[in-house]
Amino acid sequence: MADSEGSKADPHATNVTPSAPKKQAFVPLENNPEVMTKLVHKLGLSPSLAFHDVYSLDDPSLLAFVPRPVHALLLVFPVTSTYEKARMDEDGPLPEYNASGSGEEVLWFRQTIRNACGMMGLLHCACNGGAKEMIAPSTDLANLINSALPLEPTPRAQLLETSPNIAQAHASAAAGGDTAAPSAEASIDLHFVAFVKSAENNLWELDGRRKGPLNRGNLGAEDDALSERALDLGVRRFLSREQEGQGGELRFSLVALAPSMD
Repeated sequence: MADSEGSKADPHATNVTPSAPKKQAFVPLENNPEVMTKLVHKLGLSPSLAFHDVYSLDDPSLLAFVPRPVHALLLVFPVTSTYEKARMDEDGPLPEYNASGSGEEVLWFRQTIRNACGMMGLLHCACNGGAKEMIAPSTDLANLINSALPLEPTPRAQLLETSPNIAQAHASAAAGGDTAAPSAEASIDLHFVAFVKSAENNLWELDGRRKGPLNRGNLGAEDDALSERALDLGVRRFLSREQEGQGGELRFSLVALAPSMD
């Protein structure tokens, strides 16, 4: 699962007029669990957690390879007209998300950096749910959470834009993949969306391109993010819509944030 983020039409491009300042851009992150794990460890997540490939959504023998409990899933897929229509249809009537502070059930980041959807997905996985409790104090992730929590989405996004430690860690990870990294200005068609179980036992879909975090339903205390119920509420629901809209064609990969096997 070492694909780069792809090419074709760029869902992460921003509309910039000739007189407007150039938007910040990241080199696309490789879709590679080892690269992702090194990055979140460098930022401060405990080495006891790691990202793992999920090779099947239905085969128990393949699902058994994933350590449990799974705190979050990161779905990687090509942006299609089906996804764009579903996104706009669902987001259209929703108000802009402007929550902040300790009352938020999840910490959500709006994506304003071009080609940063990989980093956004990793932050959404690591900074929420059970994984959040396994971040070392005074690290980049801990400091980011402390600084971001009191901010509404716009200044929170600006915080990421002006975080040199996050940018440097991302650049190092992007350069360390198995495939040659495209340029920061490349047109990318793959997108990363996180599905996270919160401390309140809800499954949240976290996508920096949406109007805000999306609560997909309640989970049992015994359910993790890879449980049958979580898959039905999240990834399977998402992929079923894509498969139907694309006439049966389906391309995706999935990684899980779960205990390390080292």
